[in-house]
Formats: sequence, structure tokens, C-alpha cells
Amino acid sequence: MSERREPPWRLPTAAEAETVMPPEIDTTKPHTARIYDYMLGGKDNFEADRQVAAQVLQAIPDMQNTLRLNRQFLRRAVRYTVRRGVTQFLDIGTGIPTAGNTHEVAQELAPEARIAYVDHDPIVLAHARALMAGDGRGRTTFVQADLREPEKILSATEIQNVLDLDKPVTLMLVSILHFIRDDEDPHGIVARLVDALAPGSYLVLSHASLDPNPQQGAEGAAQWRNASSTMTMRSHADILRMFQGVELVEPGLVSDWNPDGEPDEPGLSLANVWGYGGVAVKR
Repeated sequence: MSERREPPWRLPTAAEAETVMPPEIDTTKPHTARIYDYMLGGKDNFEADRQVAAQVLQAIPDMQNTLRLNRQFLRRAVRYTVRRGVTQFLDIGTGIPTAGNTHEVAQELAPEARIAYVDHDPIVLAHARALMAGDGRGRTTFVQADLREPEKILSATEIQNVLDLDKPVTLMLVSILHFIRDDEDPHGIVARLVDALAPGSYLVLSHASLDPNPQQGAEGAAQWRNASSTMTMRSHADILRMFQGVELVEPGLVSDWNPDGEPDEPGLSLANVWGYGGVAVKR
């Protein structure tokens, strides 16, 4: 592997991001993206977010480790699909941009890679604008849209200007579907998105699970009730159903997805992982 290059951008500070922060954002209300940011060691969060994060971690102390494993999964999955010739990415539910995001990892291996980020959260849009200002490569875009409306995502002009949906695309649904309630039909949403992909495309999906301890998982998920999105943790079997119509690649839907035998990042534990990740190909 080549020596890691520094990205041609830097993350905005919280103060810089606030200069483009939409006025409707209430920093006193816990936000899913900022809670994740805090648990991943970021700085773009506020006291309300940190309070919810503390409650989640009190119920599930291993959740912070699980989130770090999830970021490791994202990077591994991006590298996996790029090495198999797919250099287009539709990343839905990206969250607050951070080092090691999809475009950084993909473009390190394939500078021509094209990435369309999608998130419904205006605070994510604010940070994304600050992040991508001055990037200059023209191969990364951001669309404010909701996963619950996949047809609007697929028809968005910004996405069609960056991605050619008649050619293989890697669809990234990383740590997002547990914020879709059962009555919002998460399985149907995935199916509609996959149906629009060309053969040879990949689905990259990870999801929080209560399998290690259902009671403890339920207590942890309940702490999100006052945040911008509630959490529904699901079983392995229920998550596996989201891969209908595509073919899982080895090692399947697992807690530590690592087909290329890459070393785990220092300090990560593979015990009590509260989630699964998998990659599948559309034939």
C-alpha cells in the first residue's frame, strides 16, 4: 500500500462551521450527527449532544468501540469496491464529514473517483459546504435529501451531474438504517435504491444490533428518544433481509468485516460489537 497522503482539504473548526450554520439549527436540541461526532472524538458538538452520548454510553459502554469499528468497516468497504473497478459512490446518511470519509479513501486509490453525499440534516450540509469549499476537483457533491424518499435522491440533478447510474455504483448505507423506523419500511427503501443500480454495483450496509444483549440494547436505543432521530436496533436476521436481490461477498454480514486481512486499528476490541456490516454485489 502506498504511503498515506494528507487530504487536500482540512476539516472546518466549530467556529468556522458556525459561519455557514443555517439559523434554524437549534444547538440546544441533541442531534444524531453531532452525537456520533462526539462519540468518534470530534469537536463539532454541543452540550445537549454530549449529554445524550453520555447516557448511551452509560447503557452500552461498548458503543464507542462499535462506532470506531463501523468507521473502519466503511474504509475497508470503499477500498474493496475501488479495487474491483467501481469508482462511483452514492453515500446516503453521511453525517458530519470527518477524516477518512468516502471521498478521501476512494480518491486516494482512484483520483478520478466520483462521490455524491446525501443527508437530510441541515447541520451536515453546513459542515459539508465548509469542508468542500475550495476542493476544486469537481468530483464530490452534497445533496440535502431524506433516505425515506429514495426516488427524490436518485432523480436529484446534483447526483445525476456527478454519477452515471447506468454504470456500476457503490451504494453506501453505513450506520443509517437504524434511524429508519419499522413503519417507514427500511427494507423497502433499500430495495428501491438497489433496483435503480446497474449490474456490477455494490451495496455497503452496516446497522446497529441488539444481539449482544437485547435488554441492554433496548436501554441504549431508548436514550436517543430526545434526539433528532430515534434508533431502532435490529437482529442479525432482520438486517440480513436488507440484502435481498444482491449477493453477499465473503465473509458475509459480520461484526468485523475484513476480507483482505487488514490489521485492525490500534485499541479496537472485537468483543461485544453492537452491529454488523456487509458488502454485496448486484449481478
